Amino acid sequence: MVLKSIVASASDLSVVSVAGNAPLEFKNRVFGGRVTSLGFRFNRGRWKGNERFDFKVRAAVEVGVGSSKSKALQGNSGLDVVSEGELTVKGFAGLRKTKLVCTIGPACSSLEELENLASGGMNVARLNMCHGTREWHRDVIRKIKKLNEEKGFCVSVMIDTEGSQIHVVDHGASSSVKVEEGSIWHFTAEHFEGSRPFTVQTNYTGFSEDIEVGDELVIDGGMACFEVVEKKGNDLHCKCIDAGLFLPGAKFSFWRDGKLVRRNYKLPTLSTKDWADIDLGIAEGVDFFALSFVNHADSVKDLKNYLSTKSTKSIKVLSKIESLESLHKLEEIVRASDGIMVARGDLGVEIPLEQIPTVQEDIIYVCRQLNKPVIVASQLLESMVEYPTPTRAEVVADVSEAVRQYADALMLSGESAIGSYGRKALAVLDMTSSRMESWNREENKQNLLNHHQLGAELPECITEQICDCAVEMANNLGVDAIFVYTKHGHMASLLSRNRPNPPIFAFTDDESTRMALNLLWGVVPLLVDLSDDAESNISKSVQLMESKGLIRQGDIVLVVSDIAHTRSSPVALQSIQVKTIA
Repeated sequence: MVLKSIVASASDLSVVSVAGNAPLEFKNRVFGGRVTSLGFRFNRGRWKGNERFDFKVRAAVEVGVGSSKSKALQGNSGLDVVSEGELTVKGFAGLRKTKLVCTIGPACSSLEELENLASGGMNVARLNMCHGTREWHRDVIRKIKKLNEEKGFCVSVMIDTEGSQIHVVDHGASSSVKVEEGSIWHFTAEHFEGSRPFTVQTNYTGFSEDIEVGDELVIDGGMACFEVVEKKGNDLHCKCIDAGLFLPGAKFSFWRDGKLVRRNYKLPTLSTKDWADIDLGIAEGVDFFALSFVNHADSVKDLKNYLSTKSTKSIKVLSKIESLESLHKLEEIVRASDGIMVARGDLGVEIPLEQIPTVQEDIIYVCRQLNKPVIVASQLLESMVEYPTPTRAEVVADVSEAVRQYADALMLSGESAIGSYGRKALAVLDMTSSRMESWNREENKQNLLNHHQLGAELPECITEQICDCAVEMANNLGVDAIFVYTKHGHMASLLSRNRPNPPIFAFTDDESTRMALNLLWGVVPLLVDLSDDAESNISKSVQLMESKGLIRQGDIVLVVSDIAHTRSSPVALQSIQVKTIA
């Protein structure tokens, strides 16, 4: 995957002055001297038409802020109970940075099981609209929100649309069915009440168009395989040639002579059912929509436009990359979306299996370049649907590799939704992610990206440069944490894009921003009251976290803020500061 690189030249950014100071010894974390101020001068010749802006950008090293007597922010620390507990026990370096998404299903939909997953580190709960009724999904959403409000968790909710893909409506069982080799199954678009033995209802009357006797019908990318032995009208009689597991709502594809049978069903990305499911999500205040089978950016834009008119809160739209067409238009889809899910199960049907590892890495790279969070999904710990421990290959080759590639999040599907060991699977992701992140730091693997420049206007470019410099400074100085004060989360996302060594604590006063930041690598979102006075926000939040025992004397915190002072003229005032806790 090749992207055009548009990076500002060195002449656009230069050090203006460094005020006189006594030496700062970072190795022993002993600070001395006055405030160190660094000014950044931009070459305005490249930015014609921007003369109306008065930019003042500074970076500073400050000393002794712990002695400030300003009144602390009111209320609790703004941290969720899981992050607060981990921080208390493990410290800054022990916080896991890779986020974890769990698919909610019948195995984990009770209030007790949801609390177990939240306690185990679930950051986002995914609801797959291929399964269950709207009433069931509404009940789960309300349970999660209740846990957030009453127990102090911070679990975001994602609705994953069904899409217009052909799939199984019913196969005669409420859960998975083991398909035996040699058994004969009847696939039909006929809809009837109840169930019939060895009969599978599909959701599309034209599912068998252009299919011939001898073609292979593959369930969920290889979970089971059938051969078409007879075709009667639109119905197919199929013989199982590879035994396996048949899940509710399973997707299927047809193969002929070792190649996928490609057919243009001319189905819309969002079906009538999808729009009704989206309305449910809006009414219940979900945080993300994951759009299935996106083949072009227009469908993403249509949904975002719809949300802007129907929802009072900001709901993020993720696109699922699961077809060859979506790979061909990857960059335009990523640009239009708020994030990406690498749906490897369906993608593995469309492209050769041996290409999936490199395609996954390419997608993650493009998402980081364009500053969009990316989730790696499907079959990470597939064996744990049935067994209490994963295979070593799943941990070593798949989960660890996704963490090494710096995916923002990892997702459990059937492991949590229908498996008996969902919490154990979550614990495996948690432990493996933490260990791989630690190894990356020890091996100095956290190199900065050769960034694709995102902004076209001077204010946007200043913000990017500030965040890039902040992460490089944090890594070089070995600071313990990065604090960012942000209204809409943009600076937090730019910091996360660089995958810094220390964790990023994002302070915001917007609930939608907090829940969206929950998906970003290395970002711990905190909901607090913010003022227009950046210095006041910093001193108050530091005091509050000190009072909770979350930061201690000698900790070094790098501070980035996009909270501007109130002025009559348009001013972009952003800052980087390094503080030692006295």
